[in-house]
Amino acid sequence: MSSTTDTPTAAPRAVPRPVLAARTGVAVVFALNGLAVATWFSRVPAVKESLELSAGRLGLLLLAMSVGALLAMPTAGLVTQRLGPARTVATSTLLVAVGMTVVGLSAGLAGSLAGVAVGLFALGYGSGACDVAMNIEGAAVEKRLGRTILPRFHAAWSLGSVAGAGIGAGAARVGVPVGVHLTALATVVLVGTLLGARSFLPAAAEADGPAEPAARRRALLAAWREPRTLLVGLLVLVMAFTEGSANDWLAVAFVDGYGVSEAVGAAVFGVFVVGMTLGRTAGTVAIDRWGRVPVLLGTIGLASAGAALAVLAGSGPLAVAGVALWGLGASLGFPVGMSAAADDEDRAPARVSVVAVIGYTAFLGGPPLLGLLGDQVGTLRALLVVPILLLPTLALVPVLRPPAR
Repeated sequence: MSSTTDTPTAAPRAVPRPVLAARTGVAVVFALNGLAVATWFSRVPAVKESLELSAGRLGLLLLAMSVGALLAMPTAGLVTQRLGPARTVATSTLLVAVGMTVVGLSAGLAGSLAGVAVGLFALGYGSGACDVAMNIEGAAVEKRLGRTILPRFHAAWSLGSVAGAGIGAGAARVGVPVGVHLTALATVVLVGTLLGARSFLPAAAEADGPAEPAARRRALLAAWREPRTLLVGLLVLVMAFTEGSANDWLAVAFVDGYGVSEAVGAAVFGVFVVGMTLGRTAGTVAIDRWGRVPVLLGTIGLASAGAALAVLAGSGPLAVAGVALWGLGASLGFPVGMSAAADDEDRAPARVSVVAVIGYTAFLGGPPLLGLLGDQVGTLRALLVVPILLLPTLALVPVLRPPAR
């Protein structure tokens, strides 16, 4: 279908300067959030070796980050409505920075599994709250720009991930201690995010949601009863699992399954996020031209084929090509789902919060599921769960069409 019926955007028009400034600020915040998360993921193999963890125990450790994120999600929309996206992003990123520092020092200096778990919980909680707030702000900017832009914000997140993966690969190669690496990057992320959030839309220009706390709670409960919101959340869940399984396990899977070094494993993860970045950058043009539904049908099919190739290729170069296709195909599901949840700006905080809760359930169940499965069939083979889940998800794509007004 054409973008006139399948996307929420309007004709191009002159854009006020504060909106352009907010666009830049949101992109910076997305990029630094991606840098923070990828910094941790790029050093997962080193932490696994340092703490002498099996795949199953590593999966349970990764669960701490997922639990933190999932606990943040139910109230993140309400908090964002009350404090505004800028203050919510600043506060949550402070928690991200603290979590990264605790993880780095616990793994690199103390060798404490409990300390790493506490740090990951804080990192997950802060990142989860920031995720909801920056998506709400991004959707508001998208409405004012009059064209699809949210996937490009997620592309900025992926660019941050590319930088994080690249820095992580270099740090692993030259032997930079995990504690030094994570603490230094936490400082960069915090300072940069505080500067970026200063450019967010003024409070008066943000969405006008319910003013009273009771009204906000009623709006959130109502969103949990909306079939379209729940189906969008289910689609986002599968796409989050598709992306998160690569974040959590791709480097480890290539180290264990293809016998590459930790540095090469981190570089393979970088290939995945490069594919994500390219897909999110070019995807906005494709969505504005052809609409959400046909573009998502194609990209989800591509992700399924790429993930299968990455696991079954049998040779390193062909597997890396599969990783690139996997990243390219997985790139649009999450941001387009968030954009669909925010089609009605007045109800965006509640609906984005609901979709985020459902989506982040993948990060809760994914790591231990793949870890336990990896103990039985190998970490690489366990990733075949990804294409198996993606194929039936194609039936959910039509719910991304904006509701009739």
